[in-house]
Formats: sequence, C-alpha cells, structure tokens
Amino acid sequence: MPDQRRAAITGCGKYLPEQVMTNHDLEALVDTSDEWITTRTGIKERRIAAPDQAASDVALPAAQQALAEAGIAPTDLDLIICASMTPDMMFPSTGCWLQGKLGAVPTPAFDLLAACSGFSYSMAMARGQICSGLAEHVLVVGTEVMSKFTDFTDRTSCILFGDGAGAVVVSAAEPGAPGEILYTTMGADGVNPESMIMPAGGSSQPATHETVDQRLHFVKLQGRKVYNLAVRRIVEVIRECMDACGLTPADIGLIVPHQMNQRIMEAVVHRLDIEMDHLFVNIDRYGNTGAATVPVALHEAHEEGRLAPGDIVVMVTFGAGVSWAGAVVRW
Repeated sequence: MPDQRRAAITGCGKYLPEQVMTNHDLEALVDTSDEWITTRTGIKERRIAAPDQAASDVALPAAQQALAEAGIAPTDLDLIICASMTPDMMFPSTGCWLQGKLGAVPTPAFDLLAACSGFSYSMAMARGQICSGLAEHVLVVGTEVMSKFTDFTDRTSCILFGDGAGAVVVSAAEPGAPGEILYTTMGADGVNPESMIMPAGGSSQPATHETVDQRLHFVKLQGRKVYNLAVRRIVEVIRECMDACGLTPADIGLIVPHQMNQRIMEAVVHRLDIEMDHLFVNIDRYGNTGAATVPVALHEAHEEGRLAPGDIVVMVTFGAGVSWAGAVVRW
C-alpha cells in the first residue's frame, strides 16, 4: 500500500425530484395533520419521484454534478458504488444502470445495501479502494425512491419518507489535502432486525397475491424501538469518531447526521452536550431519503457556505439491519 496515499472528497452533488408533497397533502390520505407530523418528526414536506423515475434516474444528475465539481469525466472513474434500498430492480444492479447512463463503460459498478447507512458504508469502501492503491477515483452515490415503497395508508410510516439522491467523488490525495477522509467506521446488529423491515419481495417471502394483498412490499417500522436504537448508536458513533481522531466537540465544525427524525437529532445533541446549530438539518424540506440523506445534506451545507476550508465534518448514519456508520472529513 502506498505509504502516504490518502482518500479525499473532491466533488459532491445532489438531485431532488420536482414534485413536492406537503404535510397538508398527506392530510387528504391518512388521519394526520401538519401539526402532528411537524411536532413528532420535524418534517414539513418531501420530494416525490415521477412515475417514470427509478433510482438510477434520480442518481444520474447528482452523479454528473459531483463529477463536474471534481473535474473528471465518467471514463476517469475506477469504481461506482451505488447505495440504495430502493433499486431499479433486483438485478442487474442500479450501479450498472447508472454506469450506462453516465457513459462510464467499462467501469466496475455495484450496489451496496445497508439501508439508510448505505452511503457511509460506501464511503468506507471507497476509502479502502483508494488507500490500498486499487483505485484513483471512486463515485459514491446514495439514491432512493422511497415513495414507491411507502404505504400511503399507514400514517406511522408514510409521513417520514421522501425521494432524492446525493453523490461524492472520492479521489487519491496527499495527506492534508482538502476533503481528506480522516476516519471511517461501520457496525451492525442483525440479531433483532425486525424494527425496520420490508417483509416481502425477497427469497424469504417471494411475491405472491397474498403478500401483495397483505401490503408486505412496503416499509414497516417499530417507531419507539427505532428511536431508542438510533439515539444510542448515533451518539456512540460520534464519540468513536472524536476519540479516534483526538477531537473534542469544540473541534467539530459541522455534524451531518442521517435525517430520520428531528427528535432523534435533538436527543443526540443533548446527550453529547453540544448545540443544535452544530448539526446540519434539512429534514423539514425532504424528510428521510434513506441512503441519500447524508450526501444531499453535505452538498447543501457546501452550497450554503456552512463548510469552510479546514473544517472538521462528522457524518453519521443509522439504518435497518440494524446498521450504523460514520466518517470524519477535513473539508
């Protein structure tokens, strides 16, 4: 492995579909209200993909923007990692669909399924490929069309999700380069995975008339259990990232957390004894976009001037599995 080889984010991008679904729109579908949703989740609206937009379609403009910012062509890529739990289809991979649409043939491409933790898992994979000398440029994309797997008769889950995509280019760099990835971590606990699940559609319960009639092809959540698990694991990941990099809360310029629930984020900052303005929050506009939440938020923080050169950024995710992951970047 090259002695001084490092991995750095050299470009980022995002895409949100045009259609906006507000809380008032949901009031016409289920027994809920704007006040109830806002108070419990922090969400005011979310984006909904068009009927003809699959995960790879949503990913394409985000990937193109990230490549343009990095100043490289699709054919310069050595690997494409696509994080999604709402793929175009079971196979071929959404990564391969995206590769073809980008014009990046014959770049290797694959999907990584770690639910909402997928982007952070993919960042760790990309860093490993770069630091080992196996790649120079890796495209990492988080893309979701959650609306196509959301049960709009279930008020506990349909209020949470939205569609979108975010992308970064991870490239080989010298130590101290802008965007250097300083640390990555991943974890999972598959002993009791039922807290977040899509029961049918896989080999455990292949699609039948019965599974469709029972609405088993939609996301199912155990809200209170998810809340408790998420708060505990997110706090643990942030503390691990700080300890590994010798950081204190005062050293962190911005925390970019998975946007799953405003209350979860508030509980996290309370336990860490930091101010809420240390977190970048956009859940009010987009809801939970799964693996896309962190790269979308990272790009928006970049666009809005929340990230200055040299700032320490901590990204943290939690998802089904259950799974969790984090990354530390010097912007």
